Amino acid sequence: MITFPNAKINLGLNIVEKRPDGYHNLETVFYPVPLEDALEVNILHEGNEKFQLHQAGLEIEGEVENNLVVKAYKLLDEEFNLPPVDIHLFKHIPSGAGLGGGSSDAAYMLKLLNEKFTLGLTDESLEEYAAKLGADCAFFIRNAPTYAEGIGNVFSPISLSLKGYQIVLVKPDIFVSTREAFAKIKPHRQEMPLKEIVKRSIKEWKEWMINDFEESVFPQFPSIREIKEELYEQGAIYAAMTGSGSSVFGLFEPNAILPSNTFEEKTFIYRGILK
Repeated sequence: MITFPNAKINLGLNIVEKRPDGYHNLETVFYPVPLEDALEVNILHEGNEKFQLHQAGLEIEGEVENNLVVKAYKLLDEEFNLPPVDIHLFKHIPSGAGLGGGSSDAAYMLKLLNEKFTLGLTDESLEEYAAKLGADCAFFIRNAPTYAEGIGNVFSPISLSLKGYQIVLVKPDIFVSTREAFAKIKPHRQEMPLKEIVKRSIKEWKEWMINDFEESVFPQFPSIREIKEELYEQGAIYAAMTGSGSSVFGLFEPNAILPSNTFEEKTFIYRGILK
């Protein structure tokens, strides 16, 4: 059985306050993007192992045991005593890019196992399991436009459709430390709540919608700011860094001609149409 975990972008990201536990409360809007990994699971008939993980595509750093698809399997295996599985993961979504690739893989693994082994878990139950794997993992269970609060784990559905709009994603060969990005943030509330901004015309987002991490990341990595500026020069209606970086996206009109020979010196570029 095979499935295709997709990426997400943050439409706006505001750090509103620091919590007593050291974390930060934020507000953001998650929107799914049709940039996809491929995840396949089959029953493992040979050997004494509970699982095997085969990885291809973009490189994934770290030990196999720490991969979120493995953690998702182990989480359900603890309760349902699942059969041994052979896992194949092809990575197309860059890691450490603010695109939620690992979180999506984990959520889709839960959904795939639920279907393959007829576990009977509801979306609500799957969201509870996903939340144990990461703050934004649960978003990918329903995979629909969502307003997120708390540490990015308190969700409210929103009425928002960008269907037909084109997106250009650029991921430079730059690693942004989330810890350092948070350390330089000064929590504050925006003049207009993000929930109200997303109701306005997309043509007004450039004026009102911001990602607070840009203020701390751009001075340290000017080339990321340059990508955003170039997307606007190429005709984007709205452009921003997603998450704490380093990916930057630009939204373009449905009939716009996308930049074709731009950013080619960058590590990764994706062009697609939102659903």
